[in-house]
Amino acid sequence: MADEELEALRQQRLAELQAKHGDPSGDPSQQEAKQREAEIRNTILAQVLDQAARARLSNLALVKPDKAKAVENYLIQMARFGQLAGKVSEQGLIEILEKVSQQTEKKTTVKFNRRRVLDSDEEDDY
Repeated sequence: MADEELEALRQQRLAELQAKHGDPSGDPSQQEAKQREAEIRNTILAQVLDQAARARLSNLALVKPDKAKAVENYLIQMARFGQLAGKVSEQGLIEILEKVSQQTEKKTTVKFNRRRVLDSDEEDDY
């Protein structure tokens, strides 16, 4: 009886940890939904981008996955609203990348806060 309760507690704790850490093997329906979403995204991108642009986007995804995801979302949104006339060339993708970069550009400023410490050089010693 105690072994069954202990095993049930272990299974419950394992399920909690998997849910907390986002383990995809925990829920097969979520895994299937993510896979279907990825397939749909790839299909739309294959229809919207030409071969060179698709290669550039995949290279960008290796280096900066968040920026590539933003560009993919932008392209999918444009395709859904019918704002794309034909396939986007590599040059068109570069222009879109520049737009996204300008929108997500972080401007950093550096502010020096110098301490005012009493120094013997500041005093007039006669």
